[in-house]
Amino acid sequence: MSKKSASSEYSAKQITVLEGLEPVRKRPGMYIGNTSTEGLHHLVWEVVDNSLDEAMAGYAKNITILLLPDHKVSVEDDGRGIPVDIHKQTKKSALETVLTVLHAGGKFGEGGYKISGGLHGVGVSVVNALSIYMRAEVKRDGKLWAQEYKRGKAQFKVKPVGKARGTGTTIIFQPDSEIFENLDFNLQTIKDHLRQQAYLTKGVKIEIIDKRLPTPKGLPVPSYTFCFEGGVASYVKHLNHNKEKKHGNVFYVDKENNRVQVELAMQYTDDYKETVFSFANNIFTTEGGMHLVGFRGALTRQLNYYARKQGYLKEKDDNLGGEDVREGCTAIISVKVREPQFEGQTKAKLGNAEVKPAVEAVMAEALEIFLEEHPRDAEAIIGKCVLAQRARVAARAARDTVLRKGALDGFALPGKLADCSSKDPKNSELYLVEGDSAGGSAKQGRDRKFQAILPLRGKILNVERARLDKMLANNEIKSLIIAMGTNFGEQFRLEDLRYDRIIIMTDADVDGSHIRTLLLTLFYRYFPQLILTGHLYIAQPPLFRVQKGKDFKYVFNEDVLEKVKKEFEAKAAAKPAKSVKGEKAEVAVPPAAPDESGNVIETTSSGLNIQRYKGLGEMNPTQLWETTMNPATRFMKVVTLDDAEAADQVFDMLMGNEVAPRKRFIQTHAKSVKNLDI
Repeated sequence: MSKKSASSEYSAKQITVLEGLEPVRKRPGMYIGNTSTEGLHHLVWEVVDNSLDEAMAGYAKNITILLLPDHKVSVEDDGRGIPVDIHKQTKKSALETVLTVLHAGGKFGEGGYKISGGLHGVGVSVVNALSIYMRAEVKRDGKLWAQEYKRGKAQFKVKPVGKARGTGTTIIFQPDSEIFENLDFNLQTIKDHLRQQAYLTKGVKIEIIDKRLPTPKGLPVPSYTFCFEGGVASYVKHLNHNKEKKHGNVFYVDKENNRVQVELAMQYTDDYKETVFSFANNIFTTEGGMHLVGFRGALTRQLNYYARKQGYLKEKDDNLGGEDVREGCTAIISVKVREPQFEGQTKAKLGNAEVKPAVEAVMAEALEIFLEEHPRDAEAIIGKCVLAQRARVAARAARDTVLRKGALDGFALPGKLADCSSKDPKNSELYLVEGDSAGGSAKQGRDRKFQAILPLRGKILNVERARLDKMLANNEIKSLIIAMGTNFGEQFRLEDLRYDRIIIMTDADVDGSHIRTLLLTLFYRYFPQLILTGHLYIAQPPLFRVQKGKDFKYVFNEDVLEKVKKEFEAKAAAKPAKSVKGEKAEVAVPPAAPDESGNVIETTSSGLNIQRYKGLGEMNPTQLWETTMNPATRFMKVVTLDDAEAADQVFDMLMGNEVAPRKRFIQTHAKSVKNLDI
C-alpha cells in the first residue's frame, strides 16, 4: 500500500475518550501484567504497537527503536503523526489527550484504525503514567510539535518547536523506578519480539539501535534491522531452517474474506510434532481461538479430499485424522480483525465467531490450488500424513496395551518405584534419579512420608527422534507415565497427577546433563502442561564439599568454590598454626583424616580437603539429604516456558536429526563450558 495523505480523515474528531488515567499507577499490574521484567518490556511493545498500527493501516514503512542511556527508549515511525489539533471533548490537544487519558485513541469510534493491536487501546497512556519522563514529538503539517510529561502529567502545552519534513511520531520514555523492580532492557528480548512483529507486518522495516554504552572509536553502534517482504512465509522458513523439509515450496496465502484479512503459511518437515503459532492483529494468541480452529478444520478436510481424489486413500481406508495432518506441520496463522474479541485481559484466545468461516474459506480455496499446481509437494505432504496415520494406529495399540496392563494390575505402580506413604499429591514429590547407585542413596536418605524415588536405568529414549509407538515400548518411559498417573496425549488428566513436584535429579557430569536433557525433551513434547503449571523441577546437587578440620561447606559451582576457599584460608590465617615437632612451623599441616564419604580428592597447602562429586552415588544418604533433598536446605530450579518458539528451536537443534546445527552450536559455545568430563 502506498503512503496516504496526512489529512486522510485522521484528526481530533477520530479520538474517542472513555475515562481518566489515575488508576494506572495504583494498579499497574492490571494494565501491563506485572512490574517485573515482563511488564517493563511491555512498555516498549505498547509504544511500538502504535507504530505498527500505522504500518498495518498502510501509512508507516519504517520504525526505529533506540535504547538510550539512563534506561530511556525512543520509538520513531514515519506514519501520519498523532493529531495535534484541539479535541472537542477534552478541550486539549489530541496528542495530549491520547497520551494522558485512558482509552483515548484512534482505535475507538469510526474513521480511526480499522485494525489494531495494543492493550485494548490504552497502551501509550499507560506507558506515560508509568514513566518518570516522556517526550512526544510529532512531524505534521510541516512543523515539529512537542510535549513533555512526568508520571503521566503534561509539563507544558503542545507547541511547535521547529520545522519538519514529512510526517511521523517519536515517543521517548523513561520507566519509573518507583513502579518497576528492574529498569534494564534486554536487547535479545527486544530483538526476538520485534523480529516476530516484522514477519507479521510484511514490508515494514524495523531497526533497533543500542546506544546505551559508548562505542569504541571506529566501531559501529550495535544495530539490527528486520524487514520481510515474504511476510509469514518468511517466518515459516525461519522456523524450519534447521529441519529437514518434506517439500520445497511453502504454502502461502494473503487474502481478505468477510472483512477479515487472513495471512497463512505452511510447510511440512520430518518432525513428529506440529509447530503452529497463531496471531490476531499481531498479538500472539497462545491458546489459539477461532482462527486456529478454522485453519485446522480446512486443512483436514482439504487434504482428505485431495487424497481420495488422487487415489492415495481407497474407499476402505479411514480418513486422515486431525493429528495425522498436523504431524510435522509448521504453520503461521495471522488474521487482522476490525473488532477483535479476546478472551481474558492477556488476549490468549481469539473469540470472534466470524473469523472461523473466513479462515476456512481462504485456506480451503488456496490449498486446493496449491496442491493442484504443485503435485510433487502434494505427494510428499499426503505421504507424510498417511505415514502418520499408520503410526497413530500402531501407537494407539501400544498405548492401549500400556493402559490395559495398568488396569489389569489395578494400576500397579512400577516395582522399582519407592513410593511415599502420603496419599495427598499436594504434599508429595517424585525424584527421577539416574541409576541404581544414586537411587539407593536417595531411597535411604529421603523422607519416606512425602518423597518417592524412581531410579531410571541408563539413558531414556530420545523422543525427539521417535514415534509414539516406539516411545511407549520404552520401559523407563512407561514406568514414569504409570508412576505419575496423568496418562498422556488425549487422555492426559492433570488432576490425576500423583505428585505435586516432579524433580529431575541427575549427576553433575556430561552423562547426567544428557539424561536431564532427554527427560526435559520428554516433558516438553508430551507433558507440556506439567511445565506450564509449575510441577517440573531440577534438583541442584553440589559439585564440591570443602572441609577444614570439623568445618565443611557444600559448593554448587566453581565460582563460589574460590570464594569459599578464601573464607577458609582467612579463618586459618586468623588462628596460630600448629608446628611439626622438631621443625619450624611455616606452613600449617593439613589433617590426614578423610572426609565423611571416605574419599579425599584434593588436599591444598592450606589444609583444605576438597571433594568433587561426579555422581550422586558418591554421596552417602545423609549427605544427599542435607544437600539436595531436605526442603529446608536444598536448592532447586523450577522449569518454566517463557518462549515457545525459542524452546521448540532449541530442542529441535539439540535433539533432532540434523547434525549441522548441533555441530555449529557446540563449536560456538565450546569455550564457555566448565568442568567438561571426557
